[in-house]
Amino acid sequence: MHKTEQRDDMIIEWDVPIPMEDGIVLRADVYRPIGPGRYPVLMSHGPYAKGLPMQTGYAPVWRQLTRDHPDAVAESTNKYQSFEVADPECWVPYGYICIRVDSRGSGRSQGYLDCLSARETKDYYNCIEWAAVQSWSSGKIGLTGISYYAVNQWQVAALKPPHLHAICPFEGFADLYRDTVRHGGILCSFMLRWYPIQVESIQHGAGDRAPINPNTGDSIAGPETEAPEVLKGRRADLTQQQVENVYATDSYYLERTPVLEDIEVPMLSRGNWGGLANHLRGNIEAFVRSGSKKKWLEMHNFEHWTEFYTTGGRALMRRFFDHFLKDEDNGWDREPPLMLNLRRPDGFIQRTEHEWPLARTDWTRSFLDAASLSLGSQSAAPAKAAFHALSHGVTFWGPEQEQEGEITGPVSATLFVSSSTVNADVFLTLRAFGPNGREVLFAGATDPNNPVSFGWLRASRRKLDLARSLPYRPWHVHDEDQLLLPGDVYELDIEIWPTSIILPRGYRLALTVAGQDFDHRLPEPLPSMWGTPMHGCSIHLHDVDSDRPADVFGGMTTIHTGGEFPSSVLLPVIPNHNL
Repeated sequence: MHKTEQRDDMIIEWDVPIPMEDGIVLRADVYRPIGPGRYPVLMSHGPYAKGLPMQTGYAPVWRQLTRDHPDAVAESTNKYQSFEVADPECWVPYGYICIRVDSRGSGRSQGYLDCLSARETKDYYNCIEWAAVQSWSSGKIGLTGISYYAVNQWQVAALKPPHLHAICPFEGFADLYRDTVRHGGILCSFMLRWYPIQVESIQHGAGDRAPINPNTGDSIAGPETEAPEVLKGRRADLTQQQVENVYATDSYYLERTPVLEDIEVPMLSRGNWGGLANHLRGNIEAFVRSGSKKKWLEMHNFEHWTEFYTTGGRALMRRFFDHFLKDEDNGWDREPPLMLNLRRPDGFIQRTEHEWPLARTDWTRSFLDAASLSLGSQSAAPAKAAFHALSHGVTFWGPEQEQEGEITGPVSATLFVSSSTVNADVFLTLRAFGPNGREVLFAGATDPNNPVSFGWLRASRRKLDLARSLPYRPWHVHDEDQLLLPGDVYELDIEIWPTSIILPRGYRLALTVAGQDFDHRLPEPLPSMWGTPMHGCSIHLHDVDSDRPADVFGGMTTIHTGGEFPSSVLLPVIPNHNL
């Protein structure tokens, strides 16, 4: 299997064996400069099959990238482009070695497939240390990649591999439970859809049923073709794992969620304001909570993968890695910690900052008034608004802005809620509207029509960890269900994911309180993904019937406002934002 060749101004080793201590052998492709010497390494490790061309496995992504961002593919033959990992033709000429490893049980690597498990993370640690002692390696290892390849950077960095020198996680989740699988305790079906399409289909042993790597002529999923029932026994049942493990304290989630405070390596965390329900919260939490003394946060826009491949996006990462892997004095260490692309209805502006949340934030509380369905600066007289608990709910409208204003930072809401049943799911959507009444929708990571931000909470999961909670970011324990007494009023503190928006004069904010996922109600046909039309939430839907039975979650939900029930939303207003 292992073979070496020289092509396209690189030495390429295919299927290099990396033995694990339990006897399992992982396989890696190594792309390195032709010239003699020792070079720093950029590594990725994951289940998407290192030999699967983006053009084949992710053709719609490839078409959009090449159409809308031609610079992203202009400096390469693109023969070695694989989904969400570095293109070696854009890194090897600059004196880097690129290594792609198929994780255990995926692609060309043998073993039992169990995504993001402790075993998989230990394998990654072993691969880093293996690469550090090879004859062509400088001993300095950096990690980069998108999504899955970002998530496991935080996991392995928390284990402190001795030769890991820098990481650049691009749009990932850091807390499997809170960021992706169970928003506010409510099961999201995203990974249940993702697993069979992007992982099971290229499991090691799929052989002839999997695509061919055009660069080698070999199957991307191993030389043998095993029966589907055999492969089923060699992988974890992810649906069962996520449906049956309902609390954040379950071992399934604890094993897969790193202690961010244990990360000490230099980090450039790159997040997307449009990564709602998957790739946004994690990049910010990791930046804030990591133990690294050398860390930066860059927040951008556009599609999930775009700024990883664009000329400017690569240049940013190269400066970071040149500094920490090559010891170049290129000024990176003097860069402000935050590099923000701030959203406007008509585009973006760039600004650097020094802390998160911004120190000059004017934390502004807007109170809900159920009588007028408005948001105001004062708590009004007592009132209440009821809606069917599995409906699109009610919307509270803020006043038109008298002058341009900015909201950048974490958001939270305090709602007083009663239910006609023993439980209720609350879906919050922070929205913006223009003077013409048309909603401002942004191109998100995977949905082209995102609102400003989302928040979620299952009422029975309202218990807070007071030591970890902050006024602008409540922290729910998610270790038990505290059911409701029908008709009684309960205080719910709800995290709304961080956001950034600059609204011109005449625009207004709104908060929708609902019992189901947001729907922008734009005319069809709508863009779709995996056969699912996207209504503003992409494919991050909370639509698993067994998790939300109608007899429990299908009653009436009532929002209480004013008087002893001052329901409100806390907004991070940035004064003098244009200075």
